[in-house]
Amino acid sequence: MSHVIVIVFCLLWALFRKAIMLNSLFMINSSGEIFMEKHWKTVVSRSVCDYFFEAQGKANGPQDIPPVITTPHYYLITVYRSSIYYVAVVQNEVPPLFIIEFLHRVVDIFTEYFGDCSEQRIKEHYVIVYELLDEMVDNGFPLATESNILKELIRPPGLLPNSVVNTVTGKTQVSATLPTGQLSNIPWRRTGVKYATNEIFLDLIEEIDAIIDKTGTTVVAEIHGKIEALSKLSGMPDLTLSFTNSRLVEDVSFHPCVRFKRWEAERVISFVPPDGSFQLLSYTMGSTGTSSFSLPIYVQPQFIFSEMGSSKFTVKIGPKQTQGKILEDVKVIIPMPKCVNNVHPICTLGMPNYDPVTKSVVWQVGKLLTDRKVEISGNITLQTGQVPDGNPTIEVEFRLPQTPISGLRVSRLDVYGEKYKPFKGIKYITKAGKFQVRS
Repeated sequence: MSHVIVIVFCLLWALFRKAIMLNSLFMINSSGEIFMEKHWKTVVSRSVCDYFFEAQGKANGPQDIPPVITTPHYYLITVYRSSIYYVAVVQNEVPPLFIIEFLHRVVDIFTEYFGDCSEQRIKEHYVIVYELLDEMVDNGFPLATESNILKELIRPPGLLPNSVVNTVTGKTQVSATLPTGQLSNIPWRRTGVKYATNEIFLDLIEEIDAIIDKTGTTVVAEIHGKIEALSKLSGMPDLTLSFTNSRLVEDVSFHPCVRFKRWEAERVISFVPPDGSFQLLSYTMGSTGTSSFSLPIYVQPQFIFSEMGSSKFTVKIGPKQTQGKILEDVKVIIPMPKCVNNVHPICTLGMPNYDPVTKSVVWQVGKLLTDRKVEISGNITLQTGQVPDGNPTIEVEFRLPQTPISGLRVSRLDVYGEKYKPFKGIKYITKAGKFQVRS
């Protein structure tokens, strides 16, 4: 009977591995050049990217390209980050979010290794990039994706002379020994970690995506939050994190280190942390039900376009429900219609600038005090005989420090399994995501 169970398990595992097989990965720059490609199993011709270029030509921008493109023999799954398109090629039907999450993890790993994930950085470190992809994917199946495990296996690029020597001599950056984390039941954490000062930092970051109509009514509003952690703890600590109002967290995604059953039963996050930086969890909240929230800023736009008379605009902004905190890094972007020749903006605070190439007014407000309302206005010069079909949609950026707009706060962070008492730091940040105001 036991042999039958083993055989069934092996068959299911083989089918599972085949179902999520990753065939190839192409990296394409904004000019449409395939500057890097990686293949597993068999080589897929570059001509498969023609379907991606066709979809790119029909889209208005990078964000409008379909994340999944169907071809006669393959599926193309795409991600756009840092002016680079990452196009994964799969032959079988797979969960698209599985591949999309993996592509984002690849970009995050490259950023940790090279400082940023630009085309130039990737070209400078071709060898390490290929080594990382070889270790992150085993026969087309994502395997090692934790940065601390990869850094133990593949050393990050050091000084330039060493890199030159390694390139000339053909010496690899891959370690000859298997990472200790790969030999334990906690693959995301290496063993034998020691720090002179034990500390852990948590950043609770929330981004607001919102669409507001010209009457000031909120059409849709969502919070996309995450907790970024930096762990510098010795040994093998076991952490427990609890919130003052955990009922606010509904649509949540955890790092693999989190014990999900305990979260379901007690609404407590119990985990053994990876060493270094990692994202503990992410969540999404709407502006309805138990997660109701108020926007921290209001925008009042007014545009008058006239073919015969003068055209002008006014945009007023002010803080709202900021709990006494000052809005920082406030910026208003006003994309003007194509028929606009020139704009002469003036404002009561900050610095306005009109770019005739992009036809956008960029208003750098800076800090917005809790009791101050400011505005920008100006005259608009239109092309002769032309009037815009509609008013522009305004984009707003801001940052609200030390305030979680959702009301979610950390109440306790306890450490078990070790005798030391670490330093704990918690920081809250709210900022604008896709914050648009229709005029």
